[in-house]
Amino acid sequence: MTLVAGSYERFIWGYRLKSRKEPQTLTLTPLFSFPSHLSTIKAIAVSGSAAVSGGYDDTIKIYDLSSSSEIGSLHQSSAITSLSFFTSPSLPSFPRNLLATDADGCLSIYDADPFVHLKTLKVHKKGVNSLSVHPSGRLALTVGHDECLAMVNLVRGRRSFYCRLSKESSIVQFNETGEKFFMIADEKIGVHESEDARLIFELENGKRVLCAARGTNGILFTGGEDRNVTAWDTASGKAAYSIEDAHATRIKGIVVLSKSCGDSGEEDPYIVASASSDGVIRIWDVRVANKEKTSPLAEANTRSRLTCLAGSSIKSVKRPQVENSNGDANPEAVAEES
Repeated sequence: MTLVAGSYERFIWGYRLKSRKEPQTLTLTPLFSFPSHLSTIKAIAVSGSAAVSGGYDDTIKIYDLSSSSEIGSLHQSSAITSLSFFTSPSLPSFPRNLLATDADGCLSIYDADPFVHLKTLKVHKKGVNSLSVHPSGRLALTVGHDECLAMVNLVRGRRSFYCRLSKESSIVQFNETGEKFFMIADEKIGVHESEDARLIFELENGKRVLCAARGTNGILFTGGEDRNVTAWDTASGKAAYSIEDAHATRIKGIVVLSKSCGDSGEEDPYIVASASSDGVIRIWDVRVANKEKTSPLAEANTRSRLTCLAGSSIKSVKRPQVENSNGDANPEAVAEES
Protein backbone atom coordinates (compact mmCIF):
# COMPACT_ATOMS: atom_id res chain seq x y z
CA MET A 1 0.00 0.00 0.00
CA THR A 2 1.34 3.40 -1.02
CA LEU A 3 0.47 6.93 0.14
CA VAL A 4 1.45 10.20 -1.56
CA ALA A 5 0.92 13.65 -0.01
CA GLY A 6 1.40 17.20 -1.28
CA SER A 7 2.14 20.38 0.67
CA TYR A 8 2.07 24.17 0.59
CA GLU A 9 5.87 24.11 0.57
CA ARG A 10 5.94 22.50 -2.95
CA PHE A 11 7.12 19.16 -1.54
CA ILE A 12 5.68 15.79 -2.45
CA TRP A 13 5.95 12.93 0.07
CA GLY A 14 5.75 9.21 -0.62
CA TYR A 15 5.26 6.42 1.94
CA ARG A 16 4.81 2.67 1.83
CA LEU A 17 2.59 1.04 4.42
CA LYS A 18 4.22 -2.21 5.52
CA SER A 19 3.10 -4.94 7.89
CA ARG A 20 5.38 -6.12 10.68
CA LYS A 21 5.50 -9.64 12.06
CA GLU A 22 3.50 -8.66 15.12
CA PRO A 23 -0.26 -8.90 14.50
CA GLN A 24 -1.93 -5.69 13.31
CA THR A 25 1.32 -3.73 13.52
CA LEU A 26 1.99 -1.40 10.61
CA THR A 27 4.69 1.12 9.78
CA LEU A 28 4.93 3.99 7.30
CA THR A 29 8.25 3.71 5.47
CA PRO A 30 9.45 6.83 3.59
CA LEU A 31 9.91 6.36 -0.15
CA PHE A 32 10.80 9.89 -1.28
CA SER A 33 10.39 13.60 -0.58
CA PHE A 34 11.47 16.44 -2.83
CA PRO A 35 10.26 19.86 -4.09
CA SER A 36 8.50 18.74 -7.26
CA HIS A 37 6.62 21.98 -8.09
CA LEU A 38 7.38 25.69 -8.27
CA SER A 39 4.42 26.55 -6.03
CA THR A 40 1.80 24.95 -3.76
CA ILE A 41 0.61 21.44 -4.64
CA LYS A 42 -3.17 21.40 -4.92
CA ALA A 43 -4.11 17.87 -6.03
CA ILE A 44 -2.73 14.32 -6.16
CA ALA A 45 -3.97 11.08 -7.72
CA VAL A 46 -2.54 7.54 -7.46
CA SER A 47 -3.32 4.34 -9.36
CA GLY A 48 -1.09 1.29 -9.02
CA SER A 49 2.49 2.43 -9.49
CA ALA A 50 1.47 5.63 -11.30
CA ALA A 51 1.03 8.92 -9.44
CA VAL A 52 0.45 12.52 -10.52
CA SER A 53 0.45 15.86 -8.73
CA GLY A 54 -0.85 19.24 -9.82
CA GLY A 55 -0.16 22.70 -8.49
CA TYR A 56 -0.45 26.43 -8.94
CA ASP A 57 2.51 26.36 -11.35
CA ASP A 58 0.13 25.10 -14.10
CA THR A 59 1.97 21.77 -14.24
CA ILE A 60 1.12 18.10 -13.71
CA LYS A 61 4.09 16.04 -12.56
CA ILE A 62 4.14 12.27 -13.19
CA TYR A 63 5.84 9.71 -10.92
CA ASP A 64 6.73 6.03 -11.08
CA LEU A 65 6.23 4.75 -7.53
CA SER A 66 8.03 1.48 -8.26
CA SER A 67 11.27 3.43 -8.76
CA SER A 68 10.33 6.42 -6.52
CA SER A 69 11.14 8.84 -9.32
CA GLU A 70 9.63 11.67 -11.32
CA ILE A 71 9.37 10.62 -14.98
CA GLY A 72 7.77 13.58 -16.75
CA SER A 73 5.37 16.49 -16.73
CA LEU A 74 2.29 17.84 -18.49
CA HIS A 75 1.57 21.55 -18.87
CA GLN A 76 -1.79 23.28 -18.57
CA SER A 77 -2.80 26.90 -19.22
CA SER A 78 -3.75 27.58 -15.58
CA ALA A 79 -3.49 26.18 -12.04
CA ILE A 80 -4.48 22.54 -11.52
CA THR A 81 -7.43 22.17 -9.14
CA SER A 82 -8.18 18.42 -9.16
CA LEU A 83 -6.89 15.15 -10.65
CA SER A 84 -8.49 11.76 -11.14
CA PHE A 85 -7.45 8.49 -12.77
CA PHE A 86 -9.89 6.16 -14.51
CA THR A 87 -8.91 2.51 -14.18
CA SER A 88 -10.60 -0.29 -16.08
CA PRO A 89 -11.97 -3.10 -13.87
CA SER A 90 -10.28 -5.61 -16.20
CA LEU A 91 -6.86 -4.00 -15.58
CA PRO A 92 -6.93 -2.57 -12.04
CA SER A 93 -3.15 -2.29 -11.69
CA PHE A 94 -2.74 0.63 -14.09
CA PRO A 95 -4.95 3.56 -15.15
CA ARG A 96 -6.39 4.00 -18.62
CA ASN A 97 -7.00 7.77 -18.51
CA LEU A 98 -6.09 10.82 -16.46
CA LEU A 99 -8.54 13.69 -16.02
CA ALA A 100 -7.49 17.12 -14.77
CA THR A 101 -9.40 20.33 -14.03
CA ASP A 102 -8.04 23.85 -13.75
CA ALA A 103 -8.71 27.38 -12.50
CA ASP A 104 -10.05 28.44 -15.92
CA GLY A 105 -13.00 26.04 -15.67
CA CYS A 106 -11.59 23.46 -18.10
CA LEU A 107 -11.43 19.66 -17.99
CA SER A 108 -8.51 17.98 -19.76
CA ILE A 109 -8.39 14.32 -20.75
CA TYR A 110 -5.14 12.38 -21.16
CA ASP A 111 -4.29 8.87 -22.27
CA ALA A 112 -2.40 7.34 -19.34
CA ASP A 113 -0.16 4.99 -21.37
CA PRO A 114 1.67 6.96 -22.60
CA PHE A 115 0.63 10.26 -21.03
CA VAL A 116 -0.67 12.11 -24.10
CA HIS A 117 -3.16 14.99 -24.16
CA LEU A 118 -6.38 14.03 -25.94
CA LYS A 119 -8.88 16.83 -25.41
CA THR A 120 -9.74 19.88 -23.30
CA LEU A 121 -13.33 20.97 -22.61
CA LYS A 122 -14.68 24.19 -21.15
CA VAL A 123 -17.11 22.96 -18.46
CA HIS A 124 -17.45 25.91 -16.04
CA LYS A 125 -17.42 29.71 -16.30
CA LYS A 126 -15.04 29.90 -13.34
CA GLY A 127 -12.52 27.55 -11.74
CA VAL A 128 -13.39 23.91 -11.08
CA ASN A 129 -13.43 22.84 -7.41
CA SER A 130 -13.77 19.07 -7.69
CA LEU A 131 -14.01 16.21 -10.17
CA SER A 132 -15.38 12.67 -9.93
CA VAL A 133 -15.35 9.98 -12.62
CA HIS A 134 -18.21 7.46 -12.80
CA PRO A 135 -17.06 3.84 -12.19
CA SER A 136 -17.99 3.03 -15.80
CA GLY A 137 -15.63 5.70 -17.11
CA ARG A 138 -18.35 7.02 -19.42
CA LEU A 139 -19.09 10.29 -17.61
CA ALA A 140 -17.73 12.67 -14.98
CA LEU A 141 -19.20 15.24 -12.61
CA THR A 142 -17.62 18.60 -11.74
CA VAL A 143 -18.52 21.48 -9.42
CA GLY A 144 -17.04 24.95 -9.65
CA HIS A 145 -16.72 28.50 -8.37
CA ASP A 146 -19.64 29.47 -10.64
CA GLU A 147 -21.93 27.65 -8.16
CA CYS A 148 -22.84 25.09 -10.82
CA LEU A 149 -22.82 21.33 -11.34
CA ALA A 150 -21.70 19.95 -14.70
CA MET A 151 -21.85 16.49 -16.23
CA VAL A 152 -19.35 15.54 -18.95
CA ASN A 153 -19.98 12.76 -21.45
CA LEU A 154 -16.50 11.21 -21.74
CA VAL A 155 -17.53 9.00 -24.68
CA ARG A 156 -18.53 11.93 -26.88
CA GLY A 157 -16.13 14.36 -25.24
CA ARG A 158 -18.57 17.15 -24.42
CA ARG A 159 -20.57 18.65 -21.58
CA SER A 160 -24.02 17.08 -21.44
CA PHE A 161 -25.57 18.73 -18.37
CA TYR A 162 -25.12 22.03 -16.52
CA CYS A 163 -27.21 23.51 -13.71
CA ARG A 164 -26.93 26.17 -11.03
CA LEU A 165 -26.81 25.13 -7.37
CA SER A 166 -28.22 26.97 -4.39
CA LYS A 167 -24.69 27.21 -2.94
CA GLU A 168 -21.16 26.63 -4.18
CA SER A 169 -20.00 23.04 -3.63
CA SER A 170 -16.37 22.24 -2.87
CA ILE A 171 -16.47 18.45 -3.38
CA VAL A 172 -18.37 16.06 -5.65
CA GLN A 173 -17.96 12.29 -5.37
CA PHE A 174 -19.66 9.23 -6.89
CA ASN A 175 -20.32 6.27 -4.60
CA GLU A 176 -18.74 2.88 -5.33
CA THR A 177 -21.52 1.76 -7.71
CA GLY A 178 -22.15 5.12 -9.38
CA GLU A 179 -25.86 4.97 -8.53
CA LYS A 180 -25.50 7.93 -6.16
CA PHE A 181 -23.22 10.91 -5.81
CA PHE A 182 -22.38 13.30 -2.98
CA MET A 183 -22.00 17.07 -3.07
CA ILE A 184 -20.40 18.89 -0.15
CA ALA A 185 -20.91 22.57 0.61
CA ASP A 186 -19.27 23.81 3.82
CA GLU A 187 -20.61 21.55 6.62
CA LYS A 188 -23.47 19.97 4.60
CA ILE A 189 -23.29 16.74 2.60
CA GLY A 190 -25.98 16.18 -0.01
CA VAL A 191 -26.74 12.62 -1.20
CA HIS A 192 -28.19 12.57 -4.74
CA GLU A 193 -29.53 10.03 -7.21
CA SER A 194 -27.21 9.83 -10.22
CA GLU A 195 -30.04 9.25 -12.70
CA ASP A 196 -31.79 12.59 -12.17
CA ALA A 197 -29.62 14.40 -9.56
CA ARG A 198 -32.54 14.28 -7.11
CA LEU A 199 -31.59 15.10 -3.51
CA ILE A 200 -32.30 12.07 -1.30
CA PHE A 201 -31.29 13.64 2.00
CA GLU A 202 -28.76 16.01 3.51
CA LEU A 203 -26.22 15.24 6.23
CA GLU A 204 -25.05 17.83 8.74
CA ASN A 205 -21.42 17.60 9.91
CA GLY A 206 -21.33 20.56 12.30
CA LYS A 207 -18.13 22.09 10.91
CA ARG A 208 -16.77 22.56 7.40
CA VAL A 209 -15.85 19.40 5.48
CA LEU A 210 -12.54 19.69 3.62
CA CYS A 211 -12.04 16.17 2.22
CA ALA A 212 -13.99 12.99 1.51
CA ALA A 213 -13.38 9.42 0.35
CA ARG A 214 -15.89 6.74 -0.58
CA GLY A 215 -15.80 3.39 1.16
CA THR A 216 -17.73 0.18 0.56
CA ASN A 217 -21.35 -0.64 1.41
CA GLY A 218 -22.49 2.96 1.05
CA ILE A 219 -20.02 4.45 3.55
CA LEU A 220 -18.60 7.93 2.95
CA PHE A 221 -15.61 9.11 5.00
CA THR A 222 -15.16 12.82 5.65
CA GLY A 223 -12.70 15.03 7.49
CA GLY A 224 -12.30 18.73 8.01
CA GLU A 225 -12.24 21.52 10.55
CA ASP A 226 -13.73 19.35 13.32
CA ARG A 227 -10.50 17.23 13.26
CA ASN A 228 -12.58 14.02 13.21
CA VAL A 229 -12.69 11.17 10.71
CA THR A 230 -16.40 10.49 10.29
CA ALA A 231 -18.00 7.55 8.47
CA TRP A 232 -21.49 8.31 7.13
CA ASP A 233 -24.02 5.61 6.28
CA THR A 234 -25.50 7.09 3.12
CA ALA A 235 -28.32 4.53 3.11
CA SER A 236 -29.76 5.65 6.46
CA GLY A 237 -28.50 9.23 6.43
CA LYS A 238 -26.75 8.93 9.80
CA ALA A 239 -23.17 8.87 11.06
CA ALA A 240 -22.09 5.23 11.36
CA TYR A 241 -19.05 5.95 13.56
CA SER A 242 -16.38 8.57 14.10
CA ILE A 243 -12.74 8.80 15.20
CA GLU A 244 -12.85 11.80 17.53
CA ASP A 245 -9.86 14.18 17.56
CA ALA A 246 -8.03 12.11 14.96
CA HIS A 247 -5.62 15.02 14.47
CA ALA A 248 -4.54 18.14 16.34
CA THR A 249 -5.43 20.37 13.38
CA ARG A 250 -7.89 20.28 10.49
CA ILE A 251 -7.87 17.24 8.20
CA LYS A 252 -6.96 17.94 4.56
CA GLY A 253 -6.98 14.44 3.05
CA ILE A 254 -8.55 10.99 3.52
CA VAL A 255 -7.76 7.75 1.68
CA VAL A 256 -9.49 4.37 2.06
CA LEU A 257 -6.91 1.56 1.88
CA SER A 258 -8.24 -1.98 1.95
CA LYS A 259 -6.94 -5.18 0.43
CA SER A 260 -8.47 -8.59 -0.25
CA CYS A 261 -7.12 -11.79 1.21
CA GLY A 262 -3.41 -12.22 0.77
CA ASP A 263 -1.21 -15.27 0.42
CA SER A 264 -1.76 -16.17 4.06
CA GLY A 265 -5.51 -16.29 3.57
CA GLU A 266 -6.05 -13.67 6.25
CA GLU A 267 -8.05 -10.59 5.43
CA ASP A 268 -6.37 -7.24 6.09
CA PRO A 269 -8.12 -4.80 8.42
CA TYR A 270 -10.22 -2.07 6.91
CA ILE A 271 -7.69 0.76 6.82
CA VAL A 272 -8.19 4.50 6.42
CA ALA A 273 -5.38 7.06 6.13
CA SER A 274 -5.78 10.73 7.05
CA ALA A 275 -3.51 13.77 6.72
CA SER A 276 -3.72 17.07 8.58
CA SER A 277 -2.50 20.59 7.91
CA ASP A 278 0.25 20.24 10.56
CA GLY A 279 1.98 17.59 8.43
CA VAL A 280 0.92 14.41 10.24
CA ILE A 281 -0.28 11.32 8.36
CA ARG A 282 -2.05 8.65 10.40
CA ILE A 283 -3.34 5.15 9.65
CA TRP A 284 -6.54 3.90 11.31
CA ASP A 285 -8.33 0.58 11.67
CA VAL A 286 -11.95 1.74 11.56
CA ARG A 287 -13.22 -1.48 13.13
CA VAL A 288 -12.18 -0.06 16.52
CA ALA A 289 -13.44 3.46 15.81
CA ASN A 290 -16.23 3.26 18.39
CA LYS A 291 -13.82 2.75 21.27
CA GLU A 292 -13.40 5.63 23.72
CA LYS A 293 -9.82 6.27 22.63
CA THR A 294 -8.68 5.06 19.23
CA SER A 295 -4.94 4.97 18.58
CA PRO A 296 -3.50 5.09 15.06
CA LEU A 297 -1.89 1.94 13.67
CA ALA A 298 0.97 4.01 12.22
CA GLU A 299 2.01 7.64 11.98
CA ALA A 300 4.44 9.84 10.05
CA ASN A 301 5.25 13.54 10.47
CA THR A 302 6.29 15.39 7.32
CA ARG A 303 6.73 18.68 9.25
CA SER A 304 5.06 20.54 6.40
CA ARG A 305 1.62 21.98 5.72
CA LEU A 306 -0.12 19.16 3.87
CA THR A 307 -2.81 20.03 1.33
CA CYS A 308 -3.82 16.68 -0.19
CA LEU A 309 -3.44 12.91 0.14
CA ALA A 310 -3.87 9.99 -2.26
CA GLY A 311 -3.05 6.30 -2.14
CA SER A 312 -3.36 2.87 -3.68
CA SER A 313 -3.55 -0.64 -2.25
CA ILE A 314 -2.53 -2.23 -5.57
CA LYS A 315 1.03 -3.01 -6.68
CA SER A 316 1.90 -2.73 -10.33
CA VAL A 317 4.99 -4.04 -12.08
CA LYS A 318 4.26 -2.05 -15.20
CA ARG A 319 6.15 1.21 -15.52
CA PRO A 320 4.24 4.04 -17.23
CA GLN A 321 5.72 5.72 -20.28
CA VAL A 322 5.60 9.46 -20.77
CA GLU A 323 5.54 11.67 -23.78
CA ASN A 324 6.81 15.10 -22.76
CA SER A 325 4.74 16.93 -25.32
CA ASN A 326 1.91 19.37 -24.97
CA GLY A 327 0.72 18.83 -28.50
CA ASP A 328 -2.91 17.80 -28.95
CA ALA A 329 -3.59 14.25 -29.99
CA ASN A 330 -6.64 13.27 -31.98
CA PRO A 331 -9.68 13.86 -29.71
CA GLU A 332 -11.49 10.99 -31.45
CA ALA A 333 -9.23 8.58 -29.58
CA VAL A 334 -11.59 9.06 -26.64
CA ALA A 335 -14.30 11.21 -28.09
CA GLU A 336 -16.80 10.57 -30.82
CA GLU A 337 -18.01 13.92 -32.09
CA SER A 338 -21.56 13.95 -33.27
